[in-house]
Order: sequence, then structure tokens, then C-alpha cells
Amino acid sequence: MSGRLPARCALPVTGFILSGIMTIIISGVSTFMALGFSRMALGAWPIAWVTSWIIAFPTVLVVLPVVRRMVSRMVAVP
Repeated sequence: MSGRLPARCALPVTGFILSGIMTIIISGVSTFMALGFSRMALGAWPIAWVTSWIIAFPTVLVVLPVVRRMVSRMVAVP
């Protein structure tokens, strides 16, 4: 037993990690642009991040397979 998840978990795990990284960056940029670098922004950022992640994760699960199919039609296989 390797402690690794089965291959069928690749899409949800990819979506979870991708959406988490993207939303923490984008919510941070948006929060600090709106509020400036302040304690208020530091307090608001985690709330903005979790809120955006709740939306982004299921969106990625739906959109990623569609994007992969689109890309496979546009890019030659090596």
C-alpha cells in the first residue's frame, strides 16, 4: 500500500489544489487593492478566500474536463 489516492481521484484533487492556489492569490490581490495593506485587509482576506474557494472548486470540477477536451482539439499530441 503506497498511501496514494486512486487514479479516479485525479480530477477532484487537481481541482481542489488548483482552485485553492488560484483563489488565495486572486482574493489576496483583490482584497489588498480594495482595502490597501492594513489590518482590516488581513482580516478580510481569509473570508474572501474561503468564499471564493467555495465557488471556485465546484466550478473547476465542471469546467476542467471541458477545457481539457477543447485543448486536446487544438494541440497536437507529441
